[in-house]
Amino acid sequence: MRQRMLHGLLAAALGAAALLAPPAHAAPAAPSPARGCDPLAPEECLLPFPNDWYTRPDPRTDTSRRVAFDTAVLPRPVTGLPVDPTAWNRSDGFSPGSTLIAQVPGLDTETTGAAPLTDIGRSLDRDAPVVLLDTTTGTRWPYWAEPDSNATDPARRALLIHPARNFLDGHHYAVALRGLKDGAGRLLPVPGAFASVAGKRLPAHHPLRARQDALAPALRALRGAGVSGEGLQLAWDFTVASTRSLTGDLFTIRDDAFRRLGDRSPGFAVTGVTDFTEAQDARIGREVTGRITVPGYLSLPGGPPGSVLNRDGSGVPRRLPLSTQTAGFRCEIPRSAFRTPSRPSLYGHGLLGSRNEVGAGNVKDMAAEHGFTFCATDWIGMAKDDIPVVVAALADPSLFPAVPERSEQGMLNALFLGRALIHPRGLSADPAFRTADGRPLLDVRHGLAYDGNSQGGILGGALVAASPDIRRGVLGVTAMNYGLLLNRSADFAPFQQVLDVAYPDKLRQQLVLQLFQMVWDRGETNAYANHLTDRHQVLMHIAYGDHQVANAAADVEARTIGARLVSPALAPGRSPDTVPYWGIPRIDADRLPHRGSAMTVWDSGTPTPPLTNTPPTGPAYGHDPHEDPRNSPAARQQKATFLTTGRVINVCGTTPCTATPTS
Repeated sequence: MRQRMLHGLLAAALGAAALLAPPAHAAPAAPSPARGCDPLAPEECLLPFPNDWYTRPDPRTDTSRRVAFDTAVLPRPVTGLPVDPTAWNRSDGFSPGSTLIAQVPGLDTETTGAAPLTDIGRSLDRDAPVVLLDTTTGTRWPYWAEPDSNATDPARRALLIHPARNFLDGHHYAVALRGLKDGAGRLLPVPGAFASVAGKRLPAHHPLRARQDALAPALRALRGAGVSGEGLQLAWDFTVASTRSLTGDLFTIRDDAFRRLGDRSPGFAVTGVTDFTEAQDARIGREVTGRITVPGYLSLPGGPPGSVLNRDGSGVPRRLPLSTQTAGFRCEIPRSAFRTPSRPSLYGHGLLGSRNEVGAGNVKDMAAEHGFTFCATDWIGMAKDDIPVVVAALADPSLFPAVPERSEQGMLNALFLGRALIHPRGLSADPAFRTADGRPLLDVRHGLAYDGNSQGGILGGALVAASPDIRRGVLGVTAMNYGLLLNRSADFAPFQQVLDVAYPDKLRQQLVLQLFQMVWDRGETNAYANHLTDRHQVLMHIAYGDHQVANAAADVEARTIGARLVSPALAPGRSPDTVPYWGIPRIDADRLPHRGSAMTVWDSGTPTPPLTNTPPTGPAYGHDPHEDPRNSPAARQQKATFLTTGRVINVCGTTPCTATPTS
């Protein structure tokens, strides 16, 4: 969505946001003992992050740990309101896409030799100054490190360490910082607390003894991997949430809803049918609107904005008694379907938009050119009506769980719409989806497809992973995760103003974004990426230099899901990277077609995006190519062939794929 649209919506939302009340939370599964700030970094609570210091043993979870944030350790906004930790403390570990955050005053990452975005391979060098170690497998993990370029106070500048591929669900990681230098090349001092913890065994009564005991296994693992204590300036460890913890909420409501549905079609009501003459619309013959009935799992009847999941005493999502959702839908049936039945596909709309995006010109072109009927429902939780909640959550993190949890109900709504599209007694049996003489306009024999753009790609991977009906999906101008994306997106600028007021300190902003991600995982692709392609195939379409969805985050997704890069991806010299698209396996154009998941990069000639955690804004970054791939006939041909056959075909010959800039 364009920034000017967002500014207008925000103006109306800001006043409404102040009226929102925090949602009611269920009690944690068990009381969390209070634990103060990590003594390794007492200057700023939660640092370093993520950090097992803020977990406790729990034999009932898959990781045998549970996040145990106390209200006192969570950063409060300027209002002074305490942050309710309940939603976070349901997790048995941290986000698989967590950005690691540390505060190292005086650090110069370039002089230190920390691996930058342009040379990720350097992160695995034997003498790399930052080491990420998967202690579960004993292997080193790739990353890039950068200072927070948004910081206004050098003494409060965060060191950000981004995994180049998502951490593995349920695994344990140790982090080591060593040989850190200032801009003059001088070694930085070892913090006193860490020197004591990493040194000789402390007496039992020493105030740092508990921290020493907790860190000892991680230090042993690092030594075993060749990272000695000599020169070590900081180390800590963390556990990644298990698959069940990450996906359990969505899969629980999905399984319960489809169990209740059985072999029936979801209930629906058609509310509008509009037939177009060819003069009115040469591509679309009929538009159908209506409502799907879905079991409601949100805390308020009807699930309005601000609702969270209804949970039982153990925190498990449960259907709100007697509650149903009615999800509006809109379908665009191509004119060709009146000759040959069309293939049904769900469409996922963009940032804080609505189902009406299915009527966009590029979607109509795809429908007409390739015989698809696209249907969409509002992605509630991240739809236009949710803007006041999103704004309010930036100012009060206690409100934030309503964003991903309502999104999960939105995903269920889309899954039910998809089932109705392919069920023989579903939409295809209704006169609205038949010709005047009763012939079907939908061919339900070939299953269901998914095509989403921007937010529809970022959330769409989770939908594809959760769907019992979708086999293949296209994720257009996509990436993951929001905790990585927001600093790098031009779309976030108006929302950044709200965050700046609530959390003026940039170091705390970084912590807040990563806290958001821990609960956002459950409602976007990040939590599902490690297993997305176990049973599904996805095609990622990326716009090089995208102003709204950062290419760096798309590359993380491709590495995580095992997508192959259609090559050549860029013209020689176009990428600033030492090894362009490091860690993403290639498939040469002359080896296509390829069966499996893949990523195609579309280049409109836009300048390379910033190499820092800042958005590509201003004249220097030229045209925003965000909408160019979907408006390319060649890109639509590749999408359609993939969705119908599972083959990634060559549509660009032996040269990189290019897209014509759109206005």
